[in-house]
Amino acid sequence: MSACAKRCKHGLVKFAVSVHKLVTGTLIKDKVDDDLEMTMVCHRPEGLDQLEAQTNFSKRELQVLYRGFKNECPSGVVNEETFKQIYSQFFPHGDASTYAHYLFNAFDSAHTGSIKFEDFVTALSILLRGSTREKLQWTFNLYDINRDGYINKEEMTDIVRAIYDMMGKYTYPVLKTDAPKQHVDTFFQKMDKNRDGVVTLDEFILSCQEDENIMRSLQLFENVI
Repeated sequence: MSACAKRCKHGLVKFAVSVHKLVTGTLIKDKVDDDLEMTMVCHRPEGLDQLEAQTNFSKRELQVLYRGFKNECPSGVVNEETFKQIYSQFFPHGDASTYAHYLFNAFDSAHTGSIKFEDFVTALSILLRGSTREKLQWTFNLYDINRDGYINKEEMTDIVRAIYDMMGKYTYPVLKTDAPKQHVDTFFQKMDKNRDGVVTLDEFILSCQEDENIMRSLQLFENVI
């Protein structure tokens, strides 16, 4: 791994710590400038006021998050390889590379092949402080691998299989190889309201809102803010 990639990897770990402190209300207040420092970076994020208007984070929160991101990742962008290496640390007993690939694509909303600070905070704003519909729409986009506006059974199977692989055999030691397919068959049938072989955004949102387990998991994000 290059020196820049190593620094970027370490920087995103620090960035994750900043996010944790943000959502648990334990940010340590230190003296910061009134605006983001944007020196010595290859990519310079949008102005602080613009990011504040586009997200549900305050100027103070954006300052702290950006400093954690920038200090050890001076280029200002993260490529997919580095993202996978970071993500794999959280799932040492499984193979997180495939799911990280899909997650990277969901964060890379502009399809540039890299994730910028704006991409991170925009997604975090939705997942932590967005409305239920916004959170579900973001999740829909994750499952819509080919980005055609629909989820088919193959796409859902690919994502679910990637999640099973990521969790690893130590978490699910007795799962059969066809467990992901069985999981998808049941859930897809529930979601595909008109039986046309694809799930639209409206069908996805309606089905998720009817599922207490899914709604409870979304509520957890709101409770920690």
